[in-house]
Amino acid sequence: MAEPVLQVRNLTTRFKTERGVVTAVDDVCFDVHAGETLAIVGESGSGKSVTAMSILRLIPTPPGRIEQGEILFDGQDLLQLDDAQMRKIRGNRIAMIFQDSMASLNPSLTIGKQIAEPIQLHRGASWDEAYDKARDLLSMVQIPDAQSRLSAYPHQFSGGMRQRAMIAMALACEPRLIIADEPTTALDVTVQAQILDLLKDLTHKARTAMILITHDMGVVARYADRVAVMYGGRIIEQGPVREIFQRPQHPYTQGLLASIPRIDSDPDAPLPAIEGMPPDLSALPPGCAFAPRCPKVSHRCESSRPALTATSADHAKACFLA
Repeated sequence: MAEPVLQVRNLTTRFKTERGVVTAVDDVCFDVHAGETLAIVGESGSGKSVTAMSILRLIPTPPGRIEQGEILFDGQDLLQLDDAQMRKIRGNRIAMIFQDSMASLNPSLTIGKQIAEPIQLHRGASWDEAYDKARDLLSMVQIPDAQSRLSAYPHQFSGGMRQRAMIAMALACEPRLIIADEPTTALDVTVQAQILDLLKDLTHKARTAMILITHDMGVVARYADRVAVMYGGRIIEQGPVREIFQRPQHPYTQGLLASIPRIDSDPDAPLPAIEGMPPDLSALPPGCAFAPRCPKVSHRCESSRPALTATSADHAKACFLA
């Protein structure tokens, strides 16, 4: 297999807060290959978005700090680059799609200008060339009457159309990697499916690697190739989607999958729930972070932290259970 587009090794990111030091990302490792979609899943506060912001070197310092690790993008460690070098990569070779398109788009600039600017900046195109490419991109993401829509402002677009415009911006410079942070959270179910189908199709055709951050296991099952499950700032299980869904090995992953509504289940029966609350990242227990909520906890889990170890060639878990 070809070398991964992105290799994250032992990434640790911490924040200094009034409650103490918060380890938001703890010794995280994963790879993403060209044309592959890696889903990162977990509850709110598990470290998904901080992982994405760490990759892009967008952690505010202070209070945050990337304390250790490597982020190898096409073999180049992003943590060794200066700010000017990172600016040449962001929006060019690595693009990000945020969940709140209205907060991400500039309300005072037209959609056409916001898509054309990175093409002009990173690719050295003339303004006319960049504007023509912006029109083509709007057509590609299935926005009707793309020529006239170039002069529209974000508030004149619906939520789904704004998200399509964000995808057009992300694809503008033909990036090697796209990070999509819950890109359809604020949209209705029908539009969600349209946006995700479009994103998957476009990245597959361009052989673009994608990291899809979500809490929706249904989205993972339909759109991802591999999945990394995060809890308490750590990856506690990862592997191919089919393998994870058919043979989940960590109790937390088992709990997430059990909570998915099924068409053949009793409509009057309550969905299984994971008891308890997510851990306080400033006061993690000495052992496994999931131990206080785990139905299969042992004394070893409460005193020792399990390492992420391979159970097969492409499946790994951080759990003492056989």
